[in-house]
Amino acid sequence: MPPITPAQIVALQRNSDHIRNICILAHVDHGKTSLSDCLLSTNGIISAKLAGRVRYLDSRPDEQLRGITMESSAISLYFRMMRRAAESEEPKLHEYLINLIDSPGHIDFSSEVSTASRLCDGAVVLVDAVEGVCSQTVTVLRQAWIEHIKPILVINKIDRLITELQLSPDEAFDRMSKLVEQVNAVMGSFFAGERMEEDLKWRETLEARVAAAKERKSKDLPEDTSEDNIPAEFEEKDDEEIYFAPEKHNVIFASAIDGWAFTIRQFADIYEKKLGIKKSVLERFLWGKFYLDPKTKRVLSEKHLKGRKLKPMFVSLILDNIWAIYNSTVLHQDQEKVEKIVKSLNLKILPRDLKSKDSRALLQSILTQWIPLSKAVLISVVEQLPPPPTAQQERMPHLIESAPGSEAVSEEVKKAMINFNTSPDAPVVAYVSKMVSVPESELNKVRRVQLSAEEMREMGRKRTIELARQIAAKANNPEEAQDMDEDDEDEADKKAAEASDKERLIGFARVYSGTIKAGQKLYVLGPKYSPLTPDQHTQEVTVKDLYYMMGRDLEALNEVPAGNVFAITGLEGKILKNGTLISVEKGGLNLAGVSLGSAPIVRVALEPKNPSQMGQLIEGLKLLEQADPCAEYIVQDNGEHVILTAGELHLERCLRDLRERFAKIEIQSSSPIVPFRETIVAAAEMSPPKDPNLPRGTVVAVTPSKHITVRIRTRPLPPVVTEFLVQNSASIKSLYSTKRGQEQAESSEAVEGSSEEDRLAQANLKLMEIEEVKHGLQKAFNTAPSKERDVWADVLDKLTAFGPRRIGPNLLIDNTKEGGFRKLLSDNTISDEVHSEALSSRDFEDKITHAFQLATAQGPLCNEPVQGIACFVEEITVVASKEEELQVARARNFEVITTVQNAIRQGFLDWSPRLLLAMYSCDIQASTEVLGRVHDTIAMRGGRTIAEDQEEGTPFWSIKALIPVAESFGFASEILKNSRGAASPQLIFYGYEILDEDPFWTPFTEEELEDLGDVADKENIAKKYMDTIRKRKGLFVQKRLVVGANKQKTLKR
Repeated sequence: MPPITPAQIVALQRNSDHIRNICILAHVDHGKTSLSDCLLSTNGIISAKLAGRVRYLDSRPDEQLRGITMESSAISLYFRMMRRAAESEEPKLHEYLINLIDSPGHIDFSSEVSTASRLCDGAVVLVDAVEGVCSQTVTVLRQAWIEHIKPILVINKIDRLITELQLSPDEAFDRMSKLVEQVNAVMGSFFAGERMEEDLKWRETLEARVAAAKERKSKDLPEDTSEDNIPAEFEEKDDEEIYFAPEKHNVIFASAIDGWAFTIRQFADIYEKKLGIKKSVLERFLWGKFYLDPKTKRVLSEKHLKGRKLKPMFVSLILDNIWAIYNSTVLHQDQEKVEKIVKSLNLKILPRDLKSKDSRALLQSILTQWIPLSKAVLISVVEQLPPPPTAQQERMPHLIESAPGSEAVSEEVKKAMINFNTSPDAPVVAYVSKMVSVPESELNKVRRVQLSAEEMREMGRKRTIELARQIAAKANNPEEAQDMDEDDEDEADKKAAEASDKERLIGFARVYSGTIKAGQKLYVLGPKYSPLTPDQHTQEVTVKDLYYMMGRDLEALNEVPAGNVFAITGLEGKILKNGTLISVEKGGLNLAGVSLGSAPIVRVALEPKNPSQMGQLIEGLKLLEQADPCAEYIVQDNGEHVILTAGELHLERCLRDLRERFAKIEIQSSSPIVPFRETIVAAAEMSPPKDPNLPRGTVVAVTPSKHITVRIRTRPLPPVVTEFLVQNSASIKSLYSTKRGQEQAESSEAVEGSSEEDRLAQANLKLMEIEEVKHGLQKAFNTAPSKERDVWADVLDKLTAFGPRRIGPNLLIDNTKEGGFRKLLSDNTISDEVHSEALSSRDFEDKITHAFQLATAQGPLCNEPVQGIACFVEEITVVASKEEELQVARARNFEVITTVQNAIRQGFLDWSPRLLLAMYSCDIQASTEVLGRVHDTIAMRGGRTIAEDQEEGTPFWSIKALIPVAESFGFASEILKNSRGAASPQLIFYGYEILDEDPFWTPFTEEELEDLGDVADKENIAKKYMDTIRKRKGLFVQKRLVVGANKQKTLKR
């Protein structure tokens, strides 16, 4: 197929029915980029012989070095095929534009998958025939389900079943059947979860309607007929369309590295004439347990075999032939058999290829002619995946409904997007999924154009005249001319170097309605935009240039109609990571609230080697934050410049980009900063309470002025309550905002200190009402041990605050006799009337609440956030008899903050303190030979295996383990080294897990003292972590130093 020209691109972009926007999704190393190479070779972009090895869309040097994709790349492909509009009509030639996006498969770059999937209408999901459904396969299928994009399945690397596992065709058929079932099980779980949620909503609505009807009946009111549209029975939905089945033509069998693929339909075409069976019948029976009677040429089911040993049609008609080609070329080289195969298939193979000693090249020559991959994949894409007009009618209602403030979106905008309005008057709506950094030289590059004969003659004439002038100038003043030439060359080189070095940010976008033109004025809607407040988070922008993306190259365009993927300039400083472009000022739709997969967990503090280059580092960090969908840049309170990344590999890429592209300076980075949490437990063996006259955790604190005394008791929360609070932090934040009022909520720490992760959670999760939160907490407290239930009996009526940042998993409880604090979950509000002259607990509420927030934000172990504690304020006493002392106490009530904060810390340490470690869930696939080494490596890193299953029919094992994030750096390279490249881990953030070891533990029983001595030579891991964090933060670390020790002499005299 000839390479596509810019003129063809422009023409095809206007024909929306012949456009397909697709992304390639898969687990890491399942063959996405190799598949892309095969598709690119059809357009003459790369050589067909190098397809699968060039990795054209991996344009970064580190991508080529590591062999994995790190950034999603887009390219436009041209495809033409003969199609019939109806069966009775003659086939006509149709031309198609396929906008292809290749996405990463590594978990660290899952945000790139999220940004790519929203731009597309269909997805090609690859699964390795040997490794099967992996963790990231489930993730990308879920992303496709959430975005409502239609997938087709490609079972890739079938060659591994032949060459590595050496399975027979029958065994390979069973393996592929189970693989399709596994993928369908994943899709079925998504459908079942969605139906359960809809069922719950239907039941709640029905119960509310019944309750309302009873209330109207009791009050003799007329019946409400407005809710008659609610069905009396739950409507079942057919789930047949969501599953993959080869007979539906949405499953492709392929080997991207060898350049071949096929669908059931292709072989139905081949065998229709040979067997005399209708194509439609073959399409139904070529897959599954159906058999061909060789005598009668009839299709038999399994029950009609009558004891005969026949092979399934898929094996006898398809797999046997492919296995025969591999056997005669790669496994056992048989020249005569190869020639027979070539002759029987009617292929044209050159004599030099037939005699080639490279058996793999011969194999590819045969298979790429017989069943080329590009033909199978592109025909399936065109016939199975929807064009933009059809896709938007199905997808847009769901996207609009899930957008924030969807009820206030303009009807004109909704209709334009759903109905795919491309008229000149239609509102322009486009979604910018991410900002891409490219060298400025790429944008200014002059593209080669085809010149006419007259234009070439004119250009030659001008060059001749210019050359004659230069010769004349050199003849008159040879020295001056030479100096001028050198100066001009130096200046030109400097300018060219500066221009090529400078990085520019361009938007990677998709138009949903209208037409975007260069020079057009549009409005940029940020991720926090809501049509309910249309004046906030909007900016006006002028479109500078438009491009279509060809991998690493950009081709300029004047306009882009709806349904196309494109690049846009002019958004620098207007969009941080993603946003929406729209032509109407009010009633816009925010499409930028897309979830970006895993949240960044690994932090690193950065500084330039040369302190004078700090400005360049800051500018580089700002550019990196915009260009990377998942990276975040913050400045900490101590002035450190910190980047947050998704994992070790992502961190390595970010640091490389900073050094080589964005800051272009030498950078020093700290060791990775991993978050911890602090908590307390009631251990079996604890030291006695610090004050034997008070219950454990109780502290009576007196302010420095001796006027105010506060009694506080700290105790651990039940684990179920802590888990509930962690999972529903967004609901708690919403509850606090509602309870305290919008003005106070905006000025509170909850809003100031909230992270982007919390804001996304609040936007995407279903928020609970105050009654639901109260009911959930009560249910969690009821699970506490029976001996503790009296403590938690009426705690919800006394709850004053959550912490830290007013949304954390810790509770402040007003247990004073007066009960003067305002309650969060109770309707009994305390009026702000003028109190008597005497001070009461109400006067100290804000001070004690603030002290509680400070104490839980920085725990006593190593200044990390606290979780899972409850602080009971039991008594507040003001010791001031005279009027003067009372005035002094009122004036110095700020002392309460420090006093209460220290009291909570002391109460915390009265229990057995614990550290909570951030944990990675680690998925590893390994062969039996290296299984022991994998387990050893996990154990050396302080991890533990939680599941281990063998993949049926293969020598591979799937291992699931938990590893502390603090010990995970270098784990991937170490496990690769120990397993000799046979095992590769995928690390996903799992949550926090308690390290059941007291960092202050010392031996105190007789047995422990006898075994370990006073020093306790046994390493305390919790203390090691605690001391490391304290040292990094500049806190005091207790050490034993031995100075001037003399070694004992043991020599004989």
